[in-house]
Amino acid sequence: MRALLLGVVVLIGFAMVFPTVRAYLAQRSQLDSLAAEVAASEAREADLKSQLARWDTDAYVIAQARERLSYVMPGETAYRVIDPGSVTEESHVSSANPDSESGLALPAGGTVAPWYTTIWGSVQLAGEAPVPQGTGTATDGPGVAGDGATDGPGDPTTAPSP
Repeated sequence: MRALLLGVVVLIGFAMVFPTVRAYLAQRSQLDSLAAEVAASEAREADLKSQLARWDTDAYVIAQARERLSYVMPGETAYRVIDPGSVTEESHVSSANPDSESGLALPAGGTVAPWYTTIWGSVQLAGEAPVPQGTGTATDGPGVAGDGATDGPGDPTTAPSP
């Protein structure tokens, strides 16, 4: 009888303590994962601060301008090394006239212009593109010729639709 009573008391005690212990262990693992996340964030912050501190030196700024933007200092000559696999046979410099215009080897894209010249050319080309008239799409703003939503039939700004 005492053993049965002791077993019931232990079972009730276990039933009362088990949820508390389980919650404690779950919170402990969550706390450990958050501590690891904080440590990783602090390491990233330290790395970003060191990168930011590098930009305070003139030598680093000059090196980045040379590397990323292909800038050169005044009086220097810039050279571009072309991958031998991207050069065709007909574009090699002839031995008879190495300074000839047709003897220069161009990269695969066919131009030696800097990247910003290419971007500016595309911006100018996009600005010269004709705007489609009278499409009547939802992207047209109010008052666009041909949409018929805000212009009356006698409005002189309305273009006749075909």
